[in-house]
Amino acid sequence: MAIWDALAEGRAPRRYQTGQLVYLQGTPPERFYYLISGSVRSFISTGDGGERVLTVHRTGDLMGEASFFDGCPRVTSAIALEDCMILPIDRQQLDAAFQRHPELALPMLQYLARTVRILSDHVDRSSLPAPQRVARWLLDQSGGGDPVIRCTHESLGQAVGLSRVTVSRVLGQMAADGVIDLRYRAVTIIDHAALEALAESE
Repeated sequence: MAIWDALAEGRAPRRYQTGQLVYLQGTPPERFYYLISGSVRSFISTGDGGERVLTVHRTGDLMGEASFFDGCPRVTSAIALEDCMILPIDRQQLDAAFQRHPELALPMLQYLARTVRILSDHVDRSSLPAPQRVARWLLDQSGGGDPVIRCTHESLGQAVGLSRVTVSRVLGQMAADGVIDLRYRAVTIIDHAALEALAESE
């Protein structure tokens, strides 16, 4: 059983259809969300009407928890990339879960720290060369150990602030060097150590 399954005890998740908004940037964070199945795109809306993809949440992830805990308006939006089963969790429900399962407290803090790091990295990456931006994003997306990252060149570019053409060029070089394998709407990490070295290169 996944550790966050304790949050769902005795409660039924909601179904979100492809393209349905889960939460909206700038709104009050009255709850956070446990993604039981499916995938959800988290993004930041920019002042010029554009979007910067922050991450793609997958089965087992929590979403919207940082704003929920600090009580400030949401800094991101989230939209379902496919049909999803999602459990909304408010403060009363979380308190009840902690009373039943106090061992959830430490993993929750660790998850929050990871979220803050992702947000910080997102800001820091804006000054990095294109290969480092792409390499770091791929490493983040493979954090659960899955070497296959499902994305398009366009969505990856949105996530790291690069054009689709630049992303294609960088990925093509990585593939030629044997670091990754390119498939339709997917990137497979072949040499994790080499990708880490690229992410940290000067």
